[in-house]
Amino acid sequence: MSLPVHLVPTLEGVAAGSSVTVEGDEAHHAVAVRRLRVGESVVLTDGAGTSVTAEVASTGKRVFTAVAADVRRVAAPSPAFVVVQALPKGDRGELAVEVLTEVGVARVVPWAASRSVAVWKGERAAKSLAKWRATAREAAKQARRSWFPEVDELASTADVVALLSSAPLGVVLHEEASVPLACLDVPADGPVVVVVGPEGGLTEEEVAAFTAAGASSVRLGAEVLRTSTAGVAAVSALLARTERWG
Repeated sequence: MSLPVHLVPTLEGVAAGSSVTVEGDEAHHAVAVRRLRVGESVVLTDGAGTSVTAEVASTGKRVFTAVAADVRRVAAPSPAFVVVQALPKGDRGELAVEVLTEVGVARVVPWAASRSVAVWKGERAAKSLAKWRATAREAAKQARRSWFPEVDELASTADVVALLSSAPLGVVLHEEASVPLACLDVPADGPVVVVVGPEGGLTEEEVAAFTAAGASSVRLGAEVLRTSTAGVAAVSALLARTERWG
């Protein structure tokens, strides 16, 4: 069985034998919910490439300490995949973030597409973004990721155009495209940006703006996937052609 993973703000300077303190909600869940005990082993990560296997030395209310036994530092995966996810309705946004995190994306960019049914404004925007970020964090822990994905603030179409303009490879998923995804060459270094439209599809203006920025408009296959699953299907197909999945 895999060891439980807990996120800490920093592991800078931690070496074998170092004591690490975990506080707040992360510690509360471990001690009060999972009933973590002294002597048990855990994995601590900063979500930025460092993971520590440690033994619990003490527990308290919303706090526990652990002594590091093994410290592992890994470089950020390359190429890095960035998914621009149009806002879907209901809880499909969290589903998309969850599976994209599990498959290994480096960044998720929520996008207010022209035909997005969901609208992020005011307090709702803050709550929705917090849900996406919490979903990414928990999915990254479950997937035992050393590098946790970033979830950006809500992007406009202009923001997406700027992102595509600077990417070695930009991909726009479009059911009316004639070029199959399999025809693309994946660069060794990223970022690789994949744009996923909303339930109502992309507008002609959006496709034109993205392709003018250098992105390739491609289709996944004969089937039309939901917005919550199209991104992970595309990223998986591209990852399978890299050394990351080699």
